[in-house]
Amino acid sequence: MAIKSFKPTTPGRRQMTVTDYTGLSKVAPERSLLEEIKKNSGRNNLGRITVRHRGGANRKKYRVIDFKRDKVDMSATVLTLEYDPNRSAHIALVQYEDGEKRYIVAPNGLKVGDKVVSGASADIVAGNALPLVNIPVGTFIHNVELYPGKGAQLARAAGIQAQLMAKEGAYALIRLPSGELRNVPVECMATIGQVGNIDHENVHIGKAGRKRHMGWRPTVRGSVMNPCDHPHGGGEGKSPVGRPGPVTPWGKPALGYKTRAKHHRSDKYIVKRRNDK
Repeated sequence: MAIKSFKPTTPGRRQMTVTDYTGLSKVAPERSLLEEIKKNSGRNNLGRITVRHRGGANRKKYRVIDFKRDKVDMSATVLTLEYDPNRSAHIALVQYEDGEKRYIVAPNGLKVGDKVVSGASADIVAGNALPLVNIPVGTFIHNVELYPGKGAQLARAAGIQAQLMAKEGAYALIRLPSGELRNVPVECMATIGQVGNIDHENVHIGKAGRKRHMGWRPTVRGSVMNPCDHPHGGGEGKSPVGRPGPVTPWGKPALGYKTRAKHHRSDKYIVKRRNDK
């Protein structure tokens, strides 16, 4: 989809761009697939803030997405293409031959009226879901499972695609969008094609109020705080960090500090790390 800009009628409008939603269906979401979302504003079950700078978002409801694609060998017709406030990708409402409706992540190029199907015998067409063992090497995929039957966990964001690089024994080698090479069991399901809404990364927020609508509260730099509030605070005028490297408000290194445990159980499945030079 294209990017829509505006005439500079206000300072915020001057820089603001939005996704052009003319390709989406002008319908209300399917009520049977909606669930309530409780806003936590970054707080845990004790009421303490564990994620800072969150709160105050517009109200929204969760669309139940079929990430498992476990209705095999039954074609489904795309009824609508819709906006989803909970993710960057657009979603598609599909209706199976038995009348059941489900939401799926809409791949690039999917149109209303198209047919999608999941199963080992499905064609290699965008929107169809197959086990990795039945997908040709070199195919671009998204919505990749990590564990058979658990549902897609990898490559789900707007414009994202992974690539099936090789198959050997019980594992398939996947190149993820980050550059990481990872082994995944060949029984895992994946969907053919690239996730839609490719222009999402080019959208310019334009004004602070739009971030507040998304649930993001202001982020204050540590260098403008007092020394009692942040290790970077204090000093006359603009001052340097004053210690070896920037740190978090609690004194932990902020850049390049590794938090992953040694001998992590999934390390054996990672062939090449995303940050390997």
